[in-house]
Formats: sequence, C-alpha cells, structure tokens
Amino acid sequence: MTSPNADLATLAANTIRALSIDAVNAANSGHPGAPMGLADIAVVLWTEVMRFDPTKPDWADRDRFVLSNGHASMLLYSVLHLAGYDLSIDELKNFRQLKSKTPGHPEYGMTPGVETTTGPLGQGFANAVGLALGARLAKARYNGKGGFDPISHQVYGIMGDGCMMEGITSEAASFAGHLGLGELNFVYDANEITIDGSTNITFTEDVARRYEAYGWHTLHVDGHDQKAVREALETAKKVEDRPSMIVARTHIGYGSPNRQDTAKAHGEPMGEEEGRLAKEKLGWTLPPFEIPDEVKKLFAKAADKGRGERERWEERMSKWSGEHADLASAWANEPIGGLDAAVLDALKDAKGATRAMSGQAINAIAKKVPGLVGGSADLAGSNKSDIKDGGTVATEDFSGRNINFGVREHAMSAVTNGLALYGGFVPFGATFLTFSDYMRPAVRLSALMKIRALQVFTHDSIGLGEDGPTHQAVEQLWALRLIPGLHVWRPADGVETAMAWTYAVQGGAPAPHALVFTRQNVAKIERMADFDPASIHRGGYVVSDPEGATVAIIGTGSELGLAVDAAKVLEGKGIKARVVSMPCVERFLAQDAAYRESILPKSMKIASVEAGRSGPWAMLTGADGLNLGVDTFGESAPYEEVYEHFGLTPDAVAERIGDWV
Repeated sequence: MTSPNADLATLAANTIRALSIDAVNAANSGHPGAPMGLADIAVVLWTEVMRFDPTKPDWADRDRFVLSNGHASMLLYSVLHLAGYDLSIDELKNFRQLKSKTPGHPEYGMTPGVETTTGPLGQGFANAVGLALGARLAKARYNGKGGFDPISHQVYGIMGDGCMMEGITSEAASFAGHLGLGELNFVYDANEITIDGSTNITFTEDVARRYEAYGWHTLHVDGHDQKAVREALETAKKVEDRPSMIVARTHIGYGSPNRQDTAKAHGEPMGEEEGRLAKEKLGWTLPPFEIPDEVKKLFAKAADKGRGERERWEERMSKWSGEHADLASAWANEPIGGLDAAVLDALKDAKGATRAMSGQAINAIAKKVPGLVGGSADLAGSNKSDIKDGGTVATEDFSGRNINFGVREHAMSAVTNGLALYGGFVPFGATFLTFSDYMRPAVRLSALMKIRALQVFTHDSIGLGEDGPTHQAVEQLWALRLIPGLHVWRPADGVETAMAWTYAVQGGAPAPHALVFTRQNVAKIERMADFDPASIHRGGYVVSDPEGATVAIIGTGSELGLAVDAAKVLEGKGIKARVVSMPCVERFLAQDAAYRESILPKSMKIASVEAGRSGPWAMLTGADGLNLGVDTFGESAPYEEVYEHFGLTPDAVAERIGDWV
C-alpha cells in the first residue's frame, strides 16, 4: 500500500484539527480534544485503509466505520466532508445547531456516512459487533456460491476510555471474541483523560490483556505515528479468526499548548485565544473553515478509488443476481406476500401461554422470511425463541439462524441494532420482561434510529408467580411504552400474537418492536362475528359490544380474558360493558381521531385492567377513568394466588367497576 507524502498526511490531520477547533468554537459547545488527538488515525483510515463511495453511502460492500465515542463527532464530520459525502462546509459551520446535519453526537439517518447513532458510551462499539456479525452471517449465506463473493468488507471503529469502561462494551467484546469476528477492527484511543481528569483516578487496568482474555488480537501503537497506525490496521485486517483491538496512545487536544493532555480539552471549546495558539503550534495559517486544495485532492483520490470498486462490484453483482434468483431474493429481504394469513393459519388453534404462541409465530415467519435471525440471552427454552431446524450460529459455522447471546442482555439489544443496521436481516433478541431494564439504553437508541430491531419479552407480569417480585415485571411495560417510536405489543391470544409478529416483521415504516408474552396459560378470546384480524394492526379494537353498553373495559395480554369475564359478571348485575383489546398503545394512538372515538367513545365511562402500573392508562381512560393494576412490587406465590391478592379476578374487577359506575 502506497502511503501519501508524509507532509501532506500531516497537513490533512491538521486540517481535521483546525476544522474541529473552528466548529466547536463557532457553536461555543462541543468536544475538540478527542478529534484533535485522533486526527492522524482518521487520515490513515479514510485515505489509505477504508473502502467507501460517498456518492452511494449505502453500498452493501462498503467498509463500515463506527465512532463509538460519539462526543468526538467533529472528527467524523470533518472526514465525511473531506471525503465528499453530502455534508457541506456550511453544515460544519452550523455544528450543533437546530436542523443541521451535524448534531452534537452522530445520528443515523441524519448525516450521510453515519452508520449508527452514537454518544451513549459503549453503544457504538456493541453496534459494531452487530455489524461484524452481520458481515459474517452474510458471508455464510452468499459467498462461495457462483464464483462471486459479494461480501468482502471490514468493520472499523474508534472508541475512547469512557467506552472502554462501560459494562456493555465488556459484554459485546466477550461475545465478539467468542465468535471470532475477524471482520471487526477497533482502535482504542488511550489518551488517558476523562471529564474528571486523568484515568489514573479510576481506570488502571491492562486493557490489552483483558481483550486478549476475551479472545481478541491486540496491538499497541503511537496514535500520532501514521506509518505505525497504517501497519497496525493492515495487520489487523489480515487476522480473520479474531477481532482486533489496536491500543493507540494519543494526546487529547494535540497541539494545544495549554490544554493538551488535560481534562479541559475534553468538553470545552478551545476559545479564540487557545485556538489561535494551537493553530500556530501546528503551523496552520488559513482562516477558519478553509481547507487546503491538496488535502481535498488527497481525500478525493480515496473516494474515486472506492467509487471504481463499487462500480465493478455492482457489475458483478448484477450478473450474480441474474444467475442466482433465490439468493438474490433472500439478499433483497423484501416484504413477503400473504405473511399475515400464513401465520394466522399456524396459530388458529393455539393454546397455552402466549410465549408458546410466539414461538409458533417465529417458526411460521421463519419459513417465509429468510432474513429472520435471532436468539435469547440464555433463556431460549423459556422464551420459546428457537427457530426449529434453523441451525445455530457458531465459530465454525455462521449459516445458522439461532444466536446464543449468553447472559448479556444489554449487548444483545445493541447487537440486534447492529444487525438491523447492517441490512438484509430482521433480527430479534429475547429475555424476560423484567430484564428489559438491562437493555433500555440500546432499545431507546433503536427507537431514535427508527430501525426494525425486535425484542421478545416473556414472563411479563405477576403471572410469573413463585419467582417473586425480583422477576415479576410491574413497571417495565410502561417504561417501554414511554420510549418514543417503540411499538410495545402485548398480545392476548394466538390471533393477536400472529398479527403482532407480522406487523413487527414487515408492517409500516421501519421501527423497533417489543413483543411481550405470558408465562401462564391464557384463554382463547371469542370475538364479534364481523371481527377483522387486520384491526389488530391498528393497536386497539372492540372485542365485544352488547347493545346499551355504558362502560368500556380496556384489557391487554392475559388481562383481556379477565376483562371479558368481568364484563360477563357485570352483565349479570345489569351493567353492560364493551370490552376493548389494546395490544399496542402506540399503534392505537397513531390512528385518526375518528377511529379512536369509535373504539373508546367519550359517551362511555372507561376502565383499564392490566397486571402492571395503572397510572399511565389515564391517557386513555381520562381523568375520571378507573385504572386497575399492580402499583406495588409483586409477591412470591403461585400466580393464581398472586392475581387474587391484587384483586385481579373477574369477580373482584367486576365489583370495583360496579361500585365505580
């Protein structure tokens, strides 16, 4: 590999440093130190190592780059601008401003070339593990079939001390090392500075030895020696049976005479005077936001090379697709016609717990959607999440569809995000609902990114029974529903389970879905003669509606059957109640006002019953509504006794509603 002129490469690094100083100063907000320290590494990656085409940022065989320490966003924005992505110099001048393409932390879908939303430390690293897993899964499915290997790219990333300390990083690193994901190459920015000062006050472990214990290949370099960085990255790329971690010693705020190697360089603008002094020390004489022509040409050369490789790849891909229609169809991962009907047919006679029905749905969908892959955090038997005859992903064979995530809930959620971002797959993870607490940061980011990453949650309430309050989910349903853009489904029976799953897999615009199921058995719901299963996709619908009904009872999941039975008890007391199923609050609230009024009319008194926190239901039942639920932690006992203890039986619910009416 031919390296650029050393002076030009240094000029390119100083261009990144100057742009970072200028943009952060213009915003009077941001983190200039890390971009200044990482500039040499970025130049090597984007001008010598990575393969990319800014004219087609979503090219399937591009190298992926993830900036896990997203506060260093000006590093990424600088190289994306220099490389020719659709990111103008005016966008850099508008760093951190409303409606700009340069938000404080990189956001997927907002800025061309940004592969994932990063900022919460460690999330980007774990997403990158998912991207590397996606590459390995795709290789097993498509390479070596027909004389053309469509997948040959690598995943590169940079992380800082903060990422390295976060627990999610350890989970994801262990998982990646176990699987030997050689496509993954990370640079650890060991600048030894965090917000509170030197890492000596909190973080003194030997990182390389830890990663070696995880099964990673490790190297050490001077992060300002571009030749050494280049050689380390080339070595890492050649290691195919292990992920690589390059420990790069850098100086935060490189070039700043008063802030280099200090915490002040981390999260404060340099200011006019220190910025001037830093540029003077770097030999930078150009006005703010001005870029040397030779630096533009250096990055343009790398982009042109990538464009040529992309065009040649597309020519071969076109021929390959024509010769292998079945593989090309799987590659496209397009919506499947008749999916609703197929899954409904599979679950028409479903009995038992909804977690078992979910397992049936997974397997019915898997027969029609080749891209469905996923697994459990060491609870596959309990979650009913196995794809039968789907094979298991393992170091020696990545052609399987079942992924053993181990007891790594947080990493599991972030890895499924990475798989969704990779494309070509519909990924899911699975665990108990109470452990969604361990996953929330990654689930939140999936909603922010609007990606189809699915999470299966079983053992969803006090219905868990004897394991008691540590495992009985009470607040988790509404904790998830409060995440904007996340669809939380709590089906009541086989019909709702089938329709929830099909919508999650291919319904509507891409979005994350949480599918929540019971441990205990549920009754099959009897619905009105004109019931249309498609109404389930609207989030809420009428189950039963006796003439003259004056009250509506909302039920979800295992409590829908309870609501139906309570309505029958009420009818015996002369009170007629409409029963409404609300499997997905988010979908219901997205419907037009006329539809919502037709289901929950203002003329009716409205009650809700769900074995979880009751308060938030007031958004649907109104200030005068009645909300029955569990507003303390649960109890350890057989689930029937726990339900009785909390007054969630047909007679008790009917009595409460009767007194209220």
